[in-house]
Amino acid sequence: MSKLLVIFGATGQQGGSIVESVLGDAQLSKEYSIRGTTRDASKADALELVKKGIEVVKAEVDDAASLEKAFKGAHVVFANTVTVYDGNTHAHEVNHGRALADAAVSAGVPFLIYSTLPHAGNISGGKLKNMGHFDGKAEVEQYIRTLPLRSAFIAPASFMSNFHASMAPHPAGDGTYAFANFVKPDTKMPLIDTAGDTGKWVAAILADFPKYEGKVLCCATALYTFQEIADAMSKASGKTVAYKQLPEEMWRGFLPPVMRDHIAEMLQYFQDHGYYGEDTEGQVKWSTEQARGKLTTLDEYFKKNPLNL
Repeated sequence: MSKLLVIFGATGQQGGSIVESVLGDAQLSKEYSIRGTTRDASKADALELVKKGIEVVKAEVDDAASLEKAFKGAHVVFANTVTVYDGNTHAHEVNHGRALADAAVSAGVPFLIYSTLPHAGNISGGKLKNMGHFDGKAEVEQYIRTLPLRSAFIAPASFMSNFHASMAPHPAGDGTYAFANFVKPDTKMPLIDTAGDTGKWVAAILADFPKYEGKVLCCATALYTFQEIADAMSKASGKTVAYKQLPEEMWRGFLPPVMRDHIAEMLQYFQDHGYYGEDTEGQVKWSTEQARGKLTTLDEYFKKNPLNL
């Protein structure tokens, strides 16, 4: 009889990637059946999962009974939280993450895989005060380590999909495009094709949980400088995309006030400490070697997802 994997947020980028990785894996597809949760089981992407043979159930992170019901009978639960910028980011991360972990314990789940991030506040020596979207996840990770279940963790890098959204290049007014930020052009940022590759690390954990128990897989294809990202944008689009380093205050002016401090401190953290803190490069290198399947480079991502400049 197959073991039950419950994916919280199966219609999201991380959850959807895990679904595809497990279904496409000759070993794991036989070993696991999948139940996915969503906030609305009637929406199109949830119905697509049903067509693939996935059991889809409704669950809300602030409804403990729905979580426990969704997790009942699971051998492994994958859980992650969605960052909300509303002035209470840190509290949301901690409360939502703890709720997911507590529900797993209440449901008697033996194995939990959690999507975490580094504690930027601690890594910066307390200098960075607005990193709740990182620190809250890290605090939940530490909480999970105290609970009566076995756990492993993934820490996704910066999403390549951001280059079609908040980090998209903009017209410079002379036929070229600017990829703008305030950090130095040689600042390195690890990148992941979230929808395409997250599942490849989770699959590695599912295939050999004892090997990865207690460990954090830093999920990134590679580290790219901001200059290298601009060069990749130029190569993919056939247009000139230049990295433009702006004064921080000018750059901040382009962001919504509710998320301004969070995003600015995050970029400062990347520049000063590295995304994963000490030995970011070594952590990424080790983690890429653990992935179960080929990872997507930035060039390959842009080929699949054109910038359309």
